[in-house]
Amino acid sequence: METRNNHALIQALLDCAMACEHCGSSSLKDETDINMMIECIKLNRDCADICTQAARLLQRDSVIGRQYLLLCEEICRLCAEECGNHDHEHCRQCAVACEECADACHANHEPIDQD
Repeated sequence: METRNNHALIQALLDCAMACEHCGSSSLKDETDINMMIECIKLNRDCADICTQAARLLQRDSVIGRQYLLLCEEICRLCAEECGNHDHEHCRQCAVACEECADACHANHEPIDQD
């Protein structure tokens, strides 16, 4: 059974994924110098994929769901940092969502246990 805490965490993961998808799409569609945005777009895509997978793992109560949040926190922080380097509204919104998600992951992850 999903706890209230899991619901909030899953929502933060999905919000971050959507912000990353929007940021990457906006960069491809609206930017005049796409080359300047390549690293940002790559991190957007990776972050969206990882956050979506983390939400899936938590939703199905996977045995590695909480451990996977370590990776999720890392990609969220990397994406937030990169988006913070750009002066676009979609990057600003993405950076905020990524930071919030990274903090939520940090508060809920478990160390990797390979026993």
